[in-house]
Amino acid sequence: MIARRSPTRAIGYKVFYRLPIGVRRQLVRLAVPKYIVGAVTLVRDTEAAEPGRLLLLRQPSGKGWTLPAGLLQRREAPLVGAARELHEETGIDLPLEELQPAVPNAVVHAKGWVDMVFEARVPASTTELVVDGAEVYEAAWHPLDDLPRLSTATARLLAHYGMGPLAEPGSTSTRPPA
Repeated sequence: MIARRSPTRAIGYKVFYRLPIGVRRQLVRLAVPKYIVGAVTLVRDTEAAEPGRLLLLRQPSGKGWTLPAGLLQRREAPLVGAARELHEETGIDLPLEELQPAVPNAVVHAKGWVDMVFEARVPASTTELVVDGAEVYEAAWHPLDDLPRLSTATARLLAHYGMGPLAEPGSTSTRPPA
């Protein structure tokens, strides 16, 4: 192995690692790009025939249907945040073990945010949907082959899973139906 070191860079690292840990953390926070982290849940209807149905929300922005999602609270685990947001926005209260990481689990967006994505499956006929009428106007099941107009962010996210109008033709979800 050949190490190519710049003398200036070597001095910079020596100085950096001699600083107290708190100062080093502050310097890293100033220099490293920041991301907003959200949690998203893809909720599928276990009773629907293929290609299935997906739970979508109509929110005040009115720019298309969205998925149950929201920002993580400080120090909140993504799985906990996904379950919390799902319950707040739809009334669906699932145990954490019923939420599975989607593949891919993290989607990094160009505009500085990261979505941690989870999947859940529930029977639509026995799942009561409750919305608050303020943050969410409506929650409804939609066939995957006949989705309503989606928000741009939702359409882009669903494409990562082979769903929606931006998915590659013939692509399928990365996770087989349960």
